[in-house]
Amino acid sequence: MIRLSELSLPLDHPESAVREAIIERLQLVDETLLDFFVFKRSYDARKKNTEITFVYIIHLNTSNDEAVLARFEDDVHVKAAPDIEYHPVATAPASLTERPIVVGFGPCGLFAALTLAQMGFKPIVLERGRNVRQRTKDTWALWRNHKLDTESNVQYGEGGAGLFSDGKLYSQVKDPKFYGRKVMSEFVRAGAPEEIMFVNKPHIGTFRLTGVVAKMREEIIELGGEIRFEAKVTDLLLDQQKVTGVALSDGSEIHSQHIVLALGHSARDTFRMLHKKEVFIEPKPFAVGFRIEHPQSLIDKARLGKYAGHPELGAADYKLIHHAKNGRAVYSFCMCPGGTVVAATSEEGRVVTNGMSQYSRNERNANSGIVVGINPEQDYPEGILAGIELQERLEEMAYKLGGSDYKAPAQLVGDFIKGKASTELGEVEPSYKPGVQLCDLADALPDFIIEAVREALPAFGKKIRGFDRDDAILTGIETRTSSPIRITRDNKSLQSLNTQGLYPAGEGAGYAGGILSAGIDGIKVAEAVALDMLQQQGA
Repeated sequence: MIRLSELSLPLDHPESAVREAIIERLQLVDETLLDFFVFKRSYDARKKNTEITFVYIIHLNTSNDEAVLARFEDDVHVKAAPDIEYHPVATAPASLTERPIVVGFGPCGLFAALTLAQMGFKPIVLERGRNVRQRTKDTWALWRNHKLDTESNVQYGEGGAGLFSDGKLYSQVKDPKFYGRKVMSEFVRAGAPEEIMFVNKPHIGTFRLTGVVAKMREEIIELGGEIRFEAKVTDLLLDQQKVTGVALSDGSEIHSQHIVLALGHSARDTFRMLHKKEVFIEPKPFAVGFRIEHPQSLIDKARLGKYAGHPELGAADYKLIHHAKNGRAVYSFCMCPGGTVVAATSEEGRVVTNGMSQYSRNERNANSGIVVGINPEQDYPEGILAGIELQERLEEMAYKLGGSDYKAPAQLVGDFIKGKASTELGEVEPSYKPGVQLCDLADALPDFIIEAVREALPAFGKKIRGFDRDDAILTGIETRTSSPIRITRDNKSLQSLNTQGLYPAGEGAGYAGGILSAGIDGIKVAEAVALDMLQQQGA
């Protein structure tokens, strides 16, 4: 098979043009091109006011691949295609009695469990929250009625924090074995749109993702796995720092020598339990800031020029970074085109924001986090769990600024830059539910963060015209950009550095950031668990 890259075509090309372009580029006779598929499609918008083009990576078969490759041996855009198929590393023997435990059923736990089940290892999944249908009802209760369920919300439940997001499926992690393609293909098998296999920045959207996750759960069960909801792990059972199982909040115990910790970044009570059990944990950098909202039409025009609104391009996104004079990096995070800002707290008396989009991305506003990086040495050196404590203090202040009823504190960008409290909205209407309380956000975060964001917004306005418009909305606060700790593991075995049989994985453990990277990490850890179980079995 041949990989052909950098194949450019006009934005409005017919479907037949792809085959024609391949034949022309490789100087083929039509019948010698046996088949092809699009591996990746992106667009080049550098000439947004003259011409935007699609750029393809194609995998194809000809009647004589070796001859074609020989003719183009000096062309970096014509090479042998890599093996992108997923190959299971193990098959569970029929005599195997031990069952691995997967704690957490977000993207990482989902793919760890699915991969183990597909190899025959029949995992037991423990999820503290509820199934996707009930969880959705519980989440809407906070958004509509100010009623929080601390065990079933944006953070906890089937699908994890990624369920109530844009359903973004792109990542910058290195993926030489193409695990990301397995993640995509499993989503498609479960009902996600096929285009996620090749578009440059694929997404599913929250409502579609809920059905996909439920379908994948059914497959795990059909393959002999078990999913237990409302099963909160409260203790880790150890024998001389080797795992023997877990204890649950109902007093029961489940025993296994292989436990995947696929925690989310908000599992603060579990982090504290692990620290008490002396599992090796270290603090890590994360970021805090606000959500910013603009009319999506403003972003489309700035990014796509005269092609704004083109159906083939959809709602435009952006990625921004500014290095402030005080040494802090300010950057956009988790940009949600045509989406909404959502209440994402999992704890009483605290306010947290996040962004979400549906598959259509057709809501009025664009939103993203505008966040500032912080690090343990400089900003929270007090101890291993000091980052968690900092998040909690900031979220409590946001709750008070919002009126102590889960409304979020908010301010117009123009007022924020001038340093005065906002008293009324402009044309941009905030999308956050249960609502916002206008105030002065300078009280919400440390001075160095406020200073850096105030400097960054006008700088971003020079990159995207109108980004710093006076009536754009800042909503506070964004604190859970990533886990504030890392449950450090051995690079080879993927087990905890000091706790045998414990496999920290995914975003909460500090090894992923988003749905795709979490899914990839879940597959890697599942493979490590399977191989270790076979080794212990003597298979």
